[in-house]
Amino acid sequence: MVSRSLRNPMQLGVALAALFLAGEGRLPAAELTPATVRAWETYVAATENRIHRELSQGSRFLSSDFQPPRAAAADRQAMLSGRIMVAKMESRDGSGGEIEVPEGMIHHWRGGMFIPGVDLDYVLARVENPAPDEIKQEDVLQSAVLGRGEGYLKLYLKLQRTKIVTVVYNTVHEIRYERRPMNRAWSSSRTLKIAEVSHPNSPEEREKPEGQDHGFLWRLNSYWRYERVQGGVFVECESLSLSRSIPSFLAFMIRPIIDRVARESMGRTLTSMRDRILRSKPPNHV
Repeated sequence: MVSRSLRNPMQLGVALAALFLAGEGRLPAAELTPATVRAWETYVAATENRIHRELSQGSRFLSSDFQPPRAAAADRQAMLSGRIMVAKMESRDGSGGEIEVPEGMIHHWRGGMFIPGVDLDYVLARVENPAPDEIKQEDVLQSAVLGRGEGYLKLYLKLQRTKIVTVVYNTVHEIRYERRPMNRAWSSSRTLKIAEVSHPNSPEEREKPEGQDHGFLWRLNSYWRYERVQGGVFVECESLSLSRSIPSFLAFMIRPIIDRVARESMGRTLTSMRDRILRSKPPNHV
């Protein structure tokens, strides 16, 4: 019998998702398998190949520019008006087929925004030389720069994901930056380490073995594009992440929840970045 408080389909979905995500009941434990890793690497290669093809075209630059012209123009206009544009994406194999991910799911999202009153040099200076207080946001508990070089940054982030259940990770990211012609730039961020933390922020805090945890976040890459136009800079982020699969009998309820969380996270990340850059902008800049 379903309680009255769970008769709403969304509430029931959240309750079932909580049971699944918490690893309760008879659901199988999560483990990152070699087959899942190979599928992830195939998906990443397909995505990066497409990105490099797009970056080589002079007339268009943002990923959203490669939509049909009317949709691309509408997205740019919406960003110029201050909106954060978020869309779900999918990479395909060389034959245009779906890339199957055994025992895992890939989450692929694109988000874009416009930062008014700044130039490209200023935006890149802020993202390439982050201060700890500039990195911190709702999802980032701690941060530290582990290494730095020309066009290179190695960054530690303690991440927290909170929706239904709360999970904390120690992560290390390798970030590379590249200037492009025509007042453009791009960067890539790849995780070198993602370790789920048990009993975070306590004397019992420990890292679980990578790939032997709840399976909420096994891999995370992001690809950023920056384009200077009159009045400011467009910033776009394309994010890939890998998690455990969902049992088919729960997918129709849990997948919309996961998608909503991913969409909100992308919007939050871009909004936080824009706010930090605008707060630190010197008077009369641009």
